[in-house]
Amino acid sequence: MKRLLLPSSLAAVLVLSGCSTLVQKASDGFAQNLGSAVLNSEDPATVRDGLPAYLLLLDSLIEGQKPGDKNGASTLFAAARLNGAYAGNFTGEDKPRAQRLSRKSFDYARRGTCLQDAALCAALDKDPDQFAAVVAADTNADLMYALAASWAGYLQANSEDWGAIADLPKIETLLNRVVAIAPETDHGQAYLYLGVLNSLRPEAVGGKPEQGRVYFEKAIAISGGKNLYAKTLYAEFYARLVFNQELHDRLLNEVLAADPKAPGFTLVNTLAQDRARKLLESGKEYF
Repeated sequence: MKRLLLPSSLAAVLVLSGCSTLVQKASDGFAQNLGSAVLNSEDPATVRDGLPAYLLLLDSLIEGQKPGDKNGASTLFAAARLNGAYAGNFTGEDKPRAQRLSRKSFDYARRGTCLQDAALCAALDKDPDQFAAVVAADTNADLMYALAASWAGYLQANSEDWGAIADLPKIETLLNRVVAIAPETDHGQAYLYLGVLNSLRPEAVGGKPEQGRVYFEKAIAISGGKNLYAKTLYAEFYARLVFNQELHDRLLNEVLAADPKAPGFTLVNTLAQDRARKLLESGKEYF
């Protein structure tokens, strides 16, 4: 399986402004400014080097939680997001490390879900049809999106584990529910996940690339074109799958020509441009 969705998940993961409750003795303004600084950074290396301190901070806060305390759910989800972001974007070729961090991310997301949503918690290990029935009645889009993002990261890091891959339909169920009830969640990122998931295989073997194309277009539209990673993944997964070099090169050149600076997207866009350069180069042999 390809390494999918990593920087696209980063945009959701690094919204540290949602972590103000984690820093009880600090001002809310500080936490929000920190989140903005990370998302608007033009230097991924600085973010890569600085994030581990916050992973440890979150771990320590979780260690101090009382079992069953529902107020701890926000901390668990914040830790899930950060660990997932780091695993997907900054572990390089260290696969065991990515697996450890993604496993911790998913564990935290499950624990947070169980504190906030008893019905969904009880359905997590049920068969896909039973799970889907529970999700169909759920209305907490933010929780379902956070769980799906963490779960997808775990699956990606463990792509050789067929037990993990078997849960892919559940992830898709969550994402479909999110776009059905709150399509603009995290600037339309759920559509980006769905675009990749539907573009992993050719139509002849069960894939739905044309549906994936629709999802990519929706993700781009909802972000107002600001999320350059949407175009990068569109090129990498859809355009390559259907062997459309013209679309592939046009999308990637648009990414490289764009100004990466955009409130809330600068870091992700910087990563997107780096990936776009590599895809254009490898595309010379691919096509």
